[in-house]
Amino acid sequence: MGLYKTTPPFSGRMGALWCLSGIADSAVVEYGCMGHMAYGRTFLNRMGVLGGKLYSTHIGETDIAMGDTSRLTKVIRQVSETEGIKTIFLLPSSVPEITGIDLNAIAQELSPQFPDSSLIPLSVGGFDMCGHKGTELTLLHLAKVLSKDIARTQSLTFNIIGSCADMYNFLPDAAEIERLVSNTFSANLLCAMTSGTHVSEIETMGGAHFNLVIRREGEAAAKYLKERYGTPYLMARPYGIDGTLDWLTQLEDEFKLQANKEFIRQEYKRTVEQIKVMQTVLSRFLRAHKDESKLTLAGHADVISGIARYGKSAFGFDKTICFSDCTCMNSQDTRYTTDEIKLELAKDGKGFLMGSGELLRMGKRKPNLQIASPDNLWHHAYEPPLVGYRGAVHLATVWANEIMQRD
Repeated sequence: MGLYKTTPPFSGRMGALWCLSGIADSAVVEYGCMGHMAYGRTFLNRMGVLGGKLYSTHIGETDIAMGDTSRLTKVIRQVSETEGIKTIFLLPSSVPEITGIDLNAIAQELSPQFPDSSLIPLSVGGFDMCGHKGTELTLLHLAKVLSKDIARTQSLTFNIIGSCADMYNFLPDAAEIERLVSNTFSANLLCAMTSGTHVSEIETMGGAHFNLVIRREGEAAAKYLKERYGTPYLMARPYGIDGTLDWLTQLEDEFKLQANKEFIRQEYKRTVEQIKVMQTVLSRFLRAHKDESKLTLAGHADVISGIARYGKSAFGFDKTICFSDCTCMNSQDTRYTTDEIKLELAKDGKGFLMGSGELLRMGKRKPNLQIASPDNLWHHAYEPPLVGYRGAVHLATVWANEIMQRD
């Protein structure tokens, strides 16, 4: 790993850890240095993550030199027999990855000693994989090893795939998606993989009638579930008033559902009324101050693209500039936020800047403009969402308050 002035890009190991951390009734055991998990737990607490327990074995020079994995066995025994946790994920760190410790072989060897526990090894511990790839592989692995062959539920049900702790506002966004789908189609959520979920809920994913993939990293898992259970899926995130309406219409057509038109009408009408005055004020401001009519967004590619469309179509931002937080998500319209770009964005005082808490602090911008991690603030599940109708109102309020504070 190179040297960075700002937070370095997160690795595949961190993507896996943040993906697994929201699963209750499970434990993540890292074979590695004890400090890793302590810092990880601190971040997850700030993000409002409640779910699995995190453990680290610690690792010494003798362990590395001799290939001794007895510490791992002791921790698994404590977690399984003393703590009573029966689903245990084995996560490597960079040192065991370099020395060639085979967690798959260790899991097979130890399984007879713990017949009542499921030991699930993961292979995303090095720095050769970006965090988003680690998330993708972990979601796919969970779908493969935990979902069970069960009958389709009698009532209409669905899963949300891709709600993980690395995404800013992941809990409120998942709650808004559940609210919209439940009220529009009278459908019940089976599993939100992996925020606020349980092992037992992941096991029942195969019984859903359709899957909603809310980030591109979840598509591999959705494809697997479609192949195994025949479950159709839609990959999209709803942003803005018209964007949310189009998303609901797409769900209705794609899955041949019967929508509650009255609920949609009332939600649409209420949202339009709530943002009407803010929309007028903001649109006038942007027309009068052309040098401020720029919306710069830095974060997950699926998030920034949706917010950019909403800002441009509903409020008249003349220019929307997008920067992704991963090199694998570069496109014609999106560049990766290197250290140099972060410093440039922080120095540019013109227009509206939305990004991570770190970037906003660097640019001396208000924390309510945050749309990405990392930061050092505390968050919770009851914050306003960014997606859906309620997210549309929230974003309008954020932008309107920004110009009020400038004036």
